[in-house]
Amino acid sequence: MTDPNFSERPVEARRLWRQNSIYLLPNSFTIAALFSAFYAITASMHDRFEQAAIAVFVSMLLDGMDGRVARWTNSQSAFGEQLDSLADMVSFGVAPALIVYNWQLAQFGKLGYGVAFVYCACAALRLALFNTLIGKVDKKWFIGIPSPTAAALVAGLVWLDRSMDGLGNIGIVALLITLFAGLSMVAQIRFWSFKEINVRRKIPFFGMIILVLALMLLAIEPALVLFGFFLSYSLSGYVYYGWQKWRAGQTKR
Repeated sequence: MTDPNFSERPVEARRLWRQNSIYLLPNSFTIAALFSAFYAITASMHDRFEQAAIAVFVSMLLDGMDGRVARWTNSQSAFGEQLDSLADMVSFGVAPALIVYNWQLAQFGKLGYGVAFVYCACAALRLALFNTLIGKVDKKWFIGIPSPTAAALVAGLVWLDRSMDGLGNIGIVALLITLFAGLSMVAQIRFWSFKEINVRRKIPFFGMIILVLALMLLAIEPALVLFGFFLSYSLSGYVYYGWQKWRAGQTKR
């Protein structure tokens, strides 16, 4: 006897196949960022800390590209958003924590272990908070530093130390920077998001000269320039918060 639903099965199968399909191009960048983070973790296990730190920055670059590629190709999806969030947790939460622990924090015993975990936990909290605040806050500001910035602080310190053949008291510095980066991710302080910058707008010719000089410095001392930039950005929110408090106090007088 012929199954009356036989003719509907191919249509249903095609519908399910389309529902379970994903966009290849943007998700490929996300997977590449995840692989780079995985490589960073494994490299730190073999004491290749400079390579591990650079791999974290490669993850940052790839993570910044996947969303733009998705918008350019009109291939945004809920699957891509979830995959990106999970990859970010590995790239900017787990990887930096394990790298800095293997590099310096292990010598502090339970204290180093705890600081590394605080960083990792704060990264998870930061990503969860970011996902819940999408569309609810002014795009001009981030609440707390973004997780890639925190990862750049930790990985940048590792890279800077290796490129300078060792910095003084680096163990204590690594402990403090890791704790600062972790807590800054969940600090209820506003940081400028740079989303108001319009790359299509004309700039003075002098601005191009500044850009050339910045690129030259980046090429000469990439570790120092990157760490200095992200440290300055991480402090900017606190400076702005303090300035607002000072101005409010002046107004009341």
